[in-house]
Amino acid sequence: MTDSVGSQRKKIHPHKFTLWVALASIIMMFAGLTSAYIVKGSMPGWINISLPKLFYYSTGAILLSSVTIQLAEKAFKERNRPRYRSLMTVTVVLAIAFIVFQLYGFKELYNSGIKMEGSGAGQFLYIIFGLHILHVLGGIVALIVMFLKSYSGKIRSYNPVPVEVMTTYWHFVDFLWIYLFVFFLLKM
Repeated sequence: MTDSVGSQRKKIHPHKFTLWVALASIIMMFAGLTSAYIVKGSMPGWINISLPKLFYYSTGAILLSSVTIQLAEKAFKERNRPRYRSLMTVTVVLAIAFIVFQLYGFKELYNSGIKMEGSGAGQFLYIIFGLHILHVLGGIVALIVMFLKSYSGKIRSYNPVPVEVMTTYWHFVDFLWIYLFVFFLLKM
């Protein structure tokens, strides 16, 4: 019986396993897109662009949101519900700020003449960063659900798995943004 209990403890939770499979597929998608960028960048007619300054602000917002969600997970595990609530609130606000900075950054790009048509880095920026924004929006929906649950009066148990899954996903979209941001800074 102790062997079955020991092996049961070593198994990964199904939600965590599903998350890791999804993250692996997202990594493959973005690796393919950034590889295509490198290949296309060596072709004639390629036009490089500069990243808008607002993307630097969005980077700060998403980095801070990773800190706040990590602290929120810690507060949840310590059963400090008021601190968990406030940190989830700050995380949601920073996540929305990230999206707002991104949208205004893309508006700046568009107004400066960088459009989807034509050859160059612009089309890749819109596609790659746009896909990243979709993943962040999915994370924001999950953050808002967790935020609302933190204010519901019904907590049957302090199961940390949903909070851990959300924290892992949020750190992932943060890391992915840093990778993309540095990639485009170095390649432009």
